[in-house]
Amino acid sequence: MNCFAKRVCVLSLRLWGCLVLLFAMASLLSAQNPSQSPITGSAAEDYSGMYSFRREGEFVQITVEDAGAVTGFVSRFGDSEGDRGVFLNQFFKEGKLDGTRLSFTTETVHEVWFEFNGTTGRGKGKTPADAAYHVLKGTLKEFSTDADKKVSTRSSEVTFESFPQTAQ
Repeated sequence: MNCFAKRVCVLSLRLWGCLVLLFAMASLLSAQNPSQSPITGSAAEDYSGMYSFRREGEFVQITVEDAGAVTGFVSRFGDSEGDRGVFLNQFFKEGKLDGTRLSFTTETVHEVWFEFNGTTGRGKGKTPADAAYHVLKGTLKEFSTDADKKVSTRSSEVTFESFPQTAQ
């Protein structure tokens, strides 16, 4: 390797080292600056994560985005004759977190959709690595359309517990 190539190589390594250092510093600064809640101005809880759903093996995935928008999906077992036991995913058509008030509506899959209206809060878990660190409590409505296009509704009070979060 000639002298010029060695200098370029050394400069490239130094540049990469500086970039890695800057990235690490930016990560540390953002970790020390918790996000501010638009409603209270205090550090906001991040309720994003996976929660239990109606039955063992079913879950709801929540992602809280900027300005309280919520995306996610419900993964559940089918209940109708044609999909009984089949794992179905129903993505959110709309979702919102306003303070601790959470609501979402799923897309329709096999003539069934869900609406949730409730609150977010702390559960019995001591750390995010524990089950039920966060809970979602409220009313879950299940809508279904039959062959005659008649819509029926079942409503129940539910508590969905967060799954343990692993360190990233």
